[in-house]
Amino acid sequence: MIDFIESMDYHLIRYEMTMRGLFIYTILFLPTLVFGQQTLTLEDCYELLKSNYPLAQVEGLLERQNEIDLDVINIGKLPQVDVAAQTTYQSDVIQVPIPTIEPLNNDQYRATVSINQLIYGGGAIDASLKARSAALKSQQKQVEVNLYQLKRQVNQLYFSILLSREKQELLTAKKQELVASLDEVKSGITNGILVPASDKVLEVELLKIEQQFQEAEHNELSLIGTLSSLCGKEIASSTILQSTEIIADNESEISRPELSLFQLKKDQIETRHTLLSKQNSPKILGFVTSGYGNPGLNMLDNSFQPFYTVGVRLNWKVFDWSANTKERESLLVNKEIIDNEVRIFELNTQIRLDQEQTEISKLMGFISSDLEIIKLRRDVLSSAESQLKNGVITTSAYIAELTNLFEDENTLSMHRIQLILVKANYNTTKGQ
Repeated sequence: MIDFIESMDYHLIRYEMTMRGLFIYTILFLPTLVFGQQTLTLEDCYELLKSNYPLAQVEGLLERQNEIDLDVINIGKLPQVDVAAQTTYQSDVIQVPIPTIEPLNNDQYRATVSINQLIYGGGAIDASLKARSAALKSQQKQVEVNLYQLKRQVNQLYFSILLSREKQELLTAKKQELVASLDEVKSGITNGILVPASDKVLEVELLKIEQQFQEAEHNELSLIGTLSSLCGKEIASSTILQSTEIIADNESEISRPELSLFQLKKDQIETRHTLLSKQNSPKILGFVTSGYGNPGLNMLDNSFQPFYTVGVRLNWKVFDWSANTKERESLLVNKEIIDNEVRIFELNTQIRLDQEQTEISKLMGFISSDLEIIKLRRDVLSSAESQLKNGVITTSAYIAELTNLFEDENTLSMHRIQLILVKANYNTTKGQ
């Protein structure tokens, strides 16, 4: 009994010295380690995704394409120049029965330059410009929606890395506990309290922990590599991922970018509807045609002559078998389809929010019971540790209790990380 008390005093002193040394080490070196390492938040990952993911580059390409398309549309306001030339041979020509008038040649030549200027187009060009701008906004919002949908994948990777690191910390604590117990067991074997080979069981468990370390480290490196690819930035394995508390606000309205996209699609339909209504409007063009040919405008002059004509032309598509009207009716049906898609999206989003809210409540209950379980497990382990030192139980029984505590602590860490993940996904689903 005296030996046991002396052994306990020794371990208490050793524990105090270890904690004092750890405290001094933390005070002296932790600031250097923390400030020397890169830190990353979940919001940082969102910003990196938005800036560096290849899909983000499409927005700039759409801008360039839109500028080109607008230039093409605006060209319709400029004068249009056409050049034409032809030569023909006619089997017969007009002949005037007057001897002094020379008959026309059978071979005739003509070259012309025509300039056409739109004077009035019924607003079709302006409508085309608005339709093109509306299409650009819709395309850009679609890119934003596609990027936003990747946020859930970022959430999963980010918190999976945190969970892997939590597991490694628990493995470290378990390893330290086993190493300390191994020293006790070896001392017990030397003093004849414990049977020989009891230490081998602990050494086997330590080897298993090393394997679990390797598995967790490889899993973490794989997760970090995938997250780096999404963020378009190399994330070092030493990077500190901050695990801040996330508040799931269930009072705010849904503000997903998809809702804005639906509205922009409806706006795009309106501009196309307006454009169609302008297409059959009358168009007035002024024109100038200058040419050189044989004959010229004077058909009785059988020689090469310059000529020109100036005038105004009216084009009006009065009847198109109601094709334009049916196209506009089709657009209105498409608008109703989008309204239906909005209702479906809002319904599915609300269903997912309800599911995630239920998951949050469930995990909070799990965490509360996990804390109670761990408290009891620690009491059991403390008793098992005392019994091991006195040779009452085997090392296998002790390892079983230590493993039970480790598994329950690991479960608690998993539930805590899952709770933060579900809250992050809840905010993502809601558009926060």
